[in-house]
Amino acid sequence: MKAETRKRTSGCPVAYGLDTFGDRWSLLIIREIMLRGKRTYSEFLQAEEGIATNILIDRLKHLEAEGIVEKSRDPDNRRSFIYSLTQKGRDLAPIILEIVIWSGAYDDRPNAMRDVLEKVQSDRAGFESQLRAGESG
Repeated sequence: MKAETRKRTSGCPVAYGLDTFGDRWSLLIIREIMLRGKRTYSEFLQAEEGIATNILIDRLKHLEAEGIVEKSRDPDNRRSFIYSLTQKGRDLAPIILEIVIWSGAYDDRPNAMRDVLEKVQSDRAGFESQLRAGESG
């Protein structure tokens, strides 16, 4: 999944988006940072979807190479890193929110999480603005 080796020959904006952030694990990492305030490798590993360590490492490197996330040393533990969304990553807020809205309309499972959907429905513009500013949902 290395950005530098992937060829985006079609010029299609949908293909570009999917190549950049559109696989399941990349979107879930973005979700963890944007909506749940998670910032560390170990926090990402705790996500309920159960990402494998090799996939997590690959996706974090990919998202960093694409300029969607940036990593910095954890000031409390100099051996660890903290991941955060760049402006490019925060600008994915409308896409993430549209996925939440779409899923809310079609996911009728009893365990479907509705908390973020309720925030979007009560104040979409304010919630999106909060996410774009880098404040977790």
